[in-house]
Amino acid sequence: MRVDHVSYAAEADGLQATAKRLGADIGVDPVEGGIHPRFGTRNMILPLAHERYVEVVEVLDHPAADKAPFGQAVRARSEMGGGWIGWVVRVEDLRDLEGRLGRHAVDGNRRMPDGREFKWRQLGVRGLQSDPQLPFFVEWDPCSPHPSDDAHTDTTIESLEIGGDPDRVKDWLGLPAETTSSVIHFSFIAPHGTPGLMAVTFNTADGKVTI
Repeated sequence: MRVDHVSYAAEADGLQATAKRLGADIGVDPVEGGIHPRFGTRNMILPLAHERYVEVVEVLDHPAADKAPFGQAVRARSEMGGGWIGWVVRVEDLRDLEGRLGRHAVDGNRRMPDGREFKWRQLGVRGLQSDPQLPFFVEWDPCSPHPSDDAHTDTTIESLEIGGDPDRVKDWLGLPAETTSSVIHFSFIAPHGTPGLMAVTFNTADGKVTI
């Protein structure tokens, strides 16, 4: 179980402009990510070191976006002006979590412009919707590439600032948040305030940058 990526909803100027701006801030060139047909969204990727990445995502005008929890979550955040949606934890096998959470994982896929296809299963987006401090989970297909494969940078995630209660996150994960990375620092603020991923700090070639 490890931090896989963080998701950021496109701002009012759209997906490409948002991704370009964030990429410039942290010194990473955005990569076209493709469409998530099951979720009614599309994304761009900021590939990072340590096999992690930033996903910048926008909702499409498509019926799938109204039905899929991930599409709903992206739309809700973009309608608030965009910003961090949440953080995502990678696991090798979702079956134990399916049993513990009493929910079924859903399949995800997207095809890159160069023909590569990413395949995964994900679980817990409804938990994120109801309590945005909680991560959702992803299990990558063993034959799938990973979005960080396109990384040509030393930029890494230094820390996550989360509005919420570390005990609540521990109950959800089954482990303390700190166990999901040996290099990412976690800070929890305002446990009784608005929950969610508030800020991400990156180690870049120009020093620490917080978004």
